[in-house]
Amino acid sequence: MKRALIVWGGLELHEPEKGALILRDFLVSEGFTVTVSNAYADLGGPDIASYDLIIPQVTGGELDREASIALCAAVEAGAGVAAFHHGLATSFPGNARFRFLAGCTFATHPGDIISYQVDPLKPDDPVMAGIPSFEHTSEQYYMHVDPAVEVLATTTFSGEHAAWKQGVAMPVVFKSRFGKGRVFYSALGHTPAELGNPLIMTLLQRGLLWAAR
Repeated sequence: MKRALIVWGGLELHEPEKGALILRDFLVSEGFTVTVSNAYADLGGPDIASYDLIIPQVTGGELDREASIALCAAVEAGAGVAAFHHGLATSFPGNARFRFLAGCTFATHPGDIISYQVDPLKPDDPVMAGIPSFEHTSEQYYMHVDPAVEVLATTTFSGEHAAWKQGVAMPVVFKSRFGKGRVFYSALGHTPAELGNPLIMTLLQRGLLWAAR
């Protein structure tokens, strides 16, 4: 039986515990044994390498050097990592090792809650299969993204709220490798209610399963 660890915390606006429990319920339905924690140190715990999937669903926060070394070593050896919205992109911004693992760093969301388009870039990828372009109303994340990631979907900035960024196509869903480990990220899901959109939830569920060892 596969094992998953979900660590949640940070800005309550994102309702991190509620989001963590939604992911837990899905993974349990897929046969995973799931541990849910709000202790950041668990990401570098003595058993971290035994997990098949690690989900850091944290806004901000600090992860100490020893924990980040253990986490990165576990992923490099084959553990998977996945997260949505604030997870990865905003987690532990002062930790360089974690930033290298995450593959993306949140910068801003011009206009705050706006309507924007999500466009699949690789519709034949199993994560995106059958997912059409769709409009979404939420925060449109502007991020700094590792050029090594495999971009699955993008969103294009209109320039209405930051004219100098007009036409920028920003990755909104991607996957990558970190050693033997797989990393999946979706910027969609500012609050858990947004996971009620079946398109957003479907691609996230597929990404979680793809990332798991």
